[in-house]
Amino acid sequence: MAILKPFKGFRPRKDIVENLAALPYDVMNSQEAAVMANENPFSLLHITRSEIDCPSGMDVHAQEVYNKAVENYNKFKKEGWLVQDETPKFYIYAQTMDGRTQYGIVGAASVDDYLNGIIKKHELTRPDKEEDRMIHVRINNANIEPVFFAYPAVADIDEIVENIVKNQTATYDFVAEDGFGHHFWVINEDDVNKRLEQLFKDKVPYTYVADGHHRTAAAALVGVEKRKANPNYTGDEEFNYFLAVHFPDNQLKIIDYNRVVKDLNGLSSKGLLEKLAIDFDLKLKGTEIFKPEKFHEFSMYLDGKWYSLNAKKGTYNDNDPIGVLDVTILSEQILGKHLDIKDLRTSKRIDFVGGIRGLTALKNRVDSGEMRVAFALFAVSMKQLINIADSGNIMPPKTTWFEPKLRSGLVIHELS
Repeated sequence: MAILKPFKGFRPRKDIVENLAALPYDVMNSQEAAVMANENPFSLLHITRSEIDCPSGMDVHAQEVYNKAVENYNKFKKEGWLVQDETPKFYIYAQTMDGRTQYGIVGAASVDDYLNGIIKKHELTRPDKEEDRMIHVRINNANIEPVFFAYPAVADIDEIVENIVKNQTATYDFVAEDGFGHHFWVINEDDVNKRLEQLFKDKVPYTYVADGHHRTAAAALVGVEKRKANPNYTGDEEFNYFLAVHFPDNQLKIIDYNRVVKDLNGLSSKGLLEKLAIDFDLKLKGTEIFKPEKFHEFSMYLDGKWYSLNAKKGTYNDNDPIGVLDVTILSEQILGKHLDIKDLRTSKRIDFVGGIRGLTALKNRVDSGEMRVAFALFAVSMKQLINIADSGNIMPPKTTWFEPKLRSGLVIHELS
């Protein structure tokens, strides 16, 4: 069963929280981060993307960049922009997008749960990205940014959250520049904190990494390092835990993650259409944007026209949790079979576009001549994600896109 602990979080002053809270480090590049933090000394990006305060052109993995992160983090605490709670607490973090709100429990997840498989994964991680985040955690001695977990919904936990949300004023409540609402409650009642901890222990068999596989791995591995450096550790030290927001699975929605391809691998447009018609029921939809409406249906944008592609029986395996995925069908029956794109992780001929940008983004990249063809998919379901994680399988690259993204900086977990 899952271990989740309250902790003494470092939190921003209420009057600067909107300026301090930032998008995750990995949804932007250095230039975009610099623009976002421009003339905003409170932005957490000064810590999570500290290269913006270093000389232009410096390698983002240079030691000077990590040192600047520590310098800035210490400054935030010294200036009183981040202040630690006096006692361990859980927190509620809610996000609102398009009129829908999801409510998460912020707590300290267990390194042991990661090591023994209670925390389940559905993506592979890259060692270089793990190491970057490990250095960041190690040098700051803190989980500056949370990871995004899901758990099987528990009615008793929902009831506690609902009672707090209805009867207490949110500590932080703001709408970010992207239009998404962020709401945050501090749970001060000791009995409620103890009850939540026990409910996770008794009723949550597994948790699932939704977003932040590299941050999760990095946090857990730093915990292992610290154990080795402290052979007499008891298990209660803060380095045995890391920062995570846990959302009930029935409140989460995955949105589509689409593909654009630079060329047709020597095929003409007519040639590609003829080959696709073998494995798909193909229909011309016209010039109006067409979005897939069900599993195994794809939309394709080619030469200024949208097409629907419905996968025929035999192109997928209903009994295989990976083989039945639309990303697998697309990869095997189109990208690999006809366009010679075998490895999505390394190919330079393909790019990925989160559905939050809309299908107009696909159209624009093809119309500009940058890309030759675009494919849009029907979004993966939470049930599919959980089935794959439970079976020990790994999803193909760039399968899930969760939105809204967690804002970093609402609470920080230190390892000391």
